[in-house]
Amino acid sequence: MSTVKGNNPYLLLTATMVLWGSAFSSSKVVVEQVPHGVAALLRFGGGALALLLALRLFGRRDTPVSARDRGRAALAGVLGVFAYNVCFFWGLALAPAMDGGVIIPVMSPVLTTAFLLVSRKERASPARIAGLCLGVAGAVVFFIGVWTGGGGTGRLAGDLLFLLGACCWAAYTLAGPRVLAAIEPLRATTYATLAGAVLLGIYSVPEMGGVAWSDLTPGLWLNVVFLAIGPAAVANLLYYRGVAAVGPASASVMMFMVPVFGTFCATVFLGESFGPVQTVGALILLGGAVLAVTQGRRWPSGRSRVAGSQGSDLRRVSGVSGQ
Repeated sequence: MSTVKGNNPYLLLTATMVLWGSAFSSSKVVVEQVPHGVAALLRFGGGALALLLALRLFGRRDTPVSARDRGRAALAGVLGVFAYNVCFFWGLALAPAMDGGVIIPVMSPVLTTAFLLVSRKERASPARIAGLCLGVAGAVVFFIGVWTGGGGTGRLAGDLLFLLGACCWAAYTLAGPRVLAAIEPLRATTYATLAGAVLLGIYSVPEMGGVAWSDLTPGLWLNVVFLAIGPAAVANLLYYRGVAAVGPASASVMMFMVPVFGTFCATVFLGESFGPVQTVGALILLGGAVLAVTQGRRWPSGRSRVAGSQGSDLRRVSGVSGQ
């Protein structure tokens, strides 16, 4: 991956977080007009095409990829693209986009960090343990806010699907080291997205017959194009360029901007809002997640350490790509 020249890497990363944050509201618009399986296929089928084009233009061609490595990436796509997006879009059909914009990008790294600490692959400092406890407490308060705030069982079910999606994404992230051991991130992401898109196509077949395709609005198709090109393809390219400049550990902290932009878009474009209890829960959850993910991590201090750290840290923190 080439380094970033002439561009502020933090601007690239901020643009990435804006795209990922806006994807929750934009996906909600799509799922309101077509069944959740079809909505997932439209987004990631288009995303797969966009990533294939990006791979053609920017992918490395000097390293051959074995069939075994391609298969590993495809199997990862079953979890990180297919299973995750079934939960994500099904959740969007039941709950506000704002809920997903908080639960998924915040709980994914919390769950990942929890596993790494339990398995002793990272240091369990008191600050990180405290952060995890705060994160769990914030999630409990958030769900209590849904239950007591008149959200109903439908919204609660949707939020639980978002939580299950976060589990899928955390597992996908943890599987990254084996997948990316011999494949550049862009190529691995493309293979995973292709495999996931194929399965989403099979999953959505029963729903396609009930879609009145001729009645779909231009706004829906604009959202589909945006989701495929923006959050799926362009955001990945910007993220990897940003990581190349500042290192994966520093880039991972930028991920916590996603709920901010997601909440802003859901408020402005969809008119959604949190109740008081949910707001408190979301703030506690976000604070605990930042504490758990950042404390005790060794931060790269120079370009040489950036290059050396990409082999391990990138697998751990790039699991948000494509949201």
